[in-house]
Amino acid sequence: MTSSHVAPLTFQRSPALPRNCTFDSHDWNILSQYWHPVAFAAELGEKPISATLLDEPLVVFRANGQVVAARDICPHRGAPLSQGWVENGNIVCPYHGLGYGADGKCKFIPSQGDGPIPERLHLTTYAAQEAYGLIWVSLGGGTQPLPAFPEWDDPTYQQILPPSIDIKASAGRQTEGFIDVAHFAWIHHDSFADRANPVVPQYSVARRERGLRAEYVSSVSNFPKSMQHRAPEGFLWRRVFEVDAPFFSRLTVQFPEQGRLSILNAASPVSARMTRLFVPIVRNFDKDLPLEDVYVFNRQVFEEDRAIVEQQRPEDLPIDRAAEAPILADRSSGAYRRALAEIGLGQAYVR
Repeated sequence: MTSSHVAPLTFQRSPALPRNCTFDSHDWNILSQYWHPVAFAAELGEKPISATLLDEPLVVFRANGQVVAARDICPHRGAPLSQGWVENGNIVCPYHGLGYGADGKCKFIPSQGDGPIPERLHLTTYAAQEAYGLIWVSLGGGTQPLPAFPEWDDPTYQQILPPSIDIKASAGRQTEGFIDVAHFAWIHHDSFADRANPVVPQYSVARRERGLRAEYVSSVSNFPKSMQHRAPEGFLWRRVFEVDAPFFSRLTVQFPEQGRLSILNAASPVSARMTRLFVPIVRNFDKDLPLEDVYVFNRQVFEEDRAIVEQQRPEDLPIDRAAEAPILADRSSGAYRRALAEIGLGQAYVR
């Protein structure tokens, strides 16, 4: 394993903490600087949608093709804008019909005709963008880079967007579980792994600027149980995990006959102990098969994970490795926790 020290990052000033914030204020300010997915791009049609990120209720809408994210509250009388609609590029409050543009400024007040518009009628807006079929938001201005997923734009790959999954657990716990290879035989015995094949071969972990890269080769098939006959006898499966702190991991799996499958595990922190998981997938094989089979298998695997992650204690991922007892197969987990510490996150995510 290689290791390099990364100095704590310096962030710009973050917005005020949300009401009833479940995060430690220091950790919230750090997490707010990153991009997090909040919805599928296809959900944004003529109506606004509501979402929650880091305990902040959001309204997300399209204004003349531009993706806009704002605090889900009208500054006039506190009504939720997500209950309104979009008209001529403005989001309209359902309570009194006030309209706000993509810049957050109030554009019209129906009850007063051409009367003056107070400057205080201005939405709190946040950085927003569309990528990988998802809408991404940063509450702190998007000072950190979006996680890379170059295969998404490769025309030789098929793009797949399974439904999101809500998990009553911290995003850190879910992310660490995704990169943990020792749990395959026990948690995923019904979906793809085998309890008769539990040994984790030696694997390499290299630290990167914002996370880690782990390469793992084993005989554990990545085909669903019903399709494992497709793997040639003795085939070795190469899995590469590339993790970006805080909550993003790309898994690339080498399949038989030069097949490649890549998953972006994007764990969005709704609150300190609620995660909405988005998993864009690409593959360069089986592109003619029904996508419903992919959705079902993906759901089975992540539901198996969810059942155990929701029961882990402490609920928040301990940054200090001494808080739990690591084993040899935990190399990637240890590197991940160090990466979280290096971006400045504390020993716990909640007060």
